[in-house]
Amino acid sequence: MSVKECGGHHEARRKFFRRVIASILVFILIVLITIFLIWAILRPSKPSFTLLDTTVYAFNASAPSLLTSNFQITIRSRNPNDLIGIYYDRLDVYAEYRDEEITLRCRLPPTYQGYNEVNIWSPFIYGTMVPVAPEYSLSLDAEQAAGSVFLMIKIGGRLRWRVGAFITGRYHIHVSCPAYITFRGQSDGVLVGENAVKLQFVQRCHVSLW
Repeated sequence: MSVKECGGHHEARRKFFRRVIASILVFILIVLITIFLIWAILRPSKPSFTLLDTTVYAFNASAPSLLTSNFQITIRSRNPNDLIGIYYDRLDVYAEYRDEEITLRCRLPPTYQGYNEVNIWSPFIYGTMVPVAPEYSLSLDAEQAAGSVFLMIKIGGRLRWRVGAFITGRYHIHVSCPAYITFRGQSDGVLVGENAVKLQFVQRCHVSLW
């Protein structure tokens, strides 16, 4: 074989590999464009969350700047999309009083939510002798003495969207559910056992994604 023939052979191989690589890149580009078009057409809507009820087992702010609480909450989540599923990879539930966390975070089990599917969770959230800022402690004592405390039930975590076989990257989700906890004569809740009170809310929550 001459040097010229050998060089032509190598050139043919290079052209073949270039064609293969170009074909792969074109295929990937077509797939990405198709996914983008499907995503743009479907326009996924964020899930909705509703706080259904809260059962108060303990709420004691008698110690100076310390709070002990124990709740069981019921939260409903709905996927409003017809053709898009949702993977909840992580959801942490906790309670806040005036932007201060007053309970430990309870992690919900990872789950997949299908089209127009509804999930209901009933986790316990609690905190024992949790420090509260002095200025907030005074208002907390006053509100509890008046018979009503305003809390915010929070849910934070990450989710992914599923469109057919395509699964997106992770998105942050943040949910805020207002909850009025009432005591003594101010409460219209249902007595559960000897000390617990179940309060019905059906309170729509604010949901943000980024």
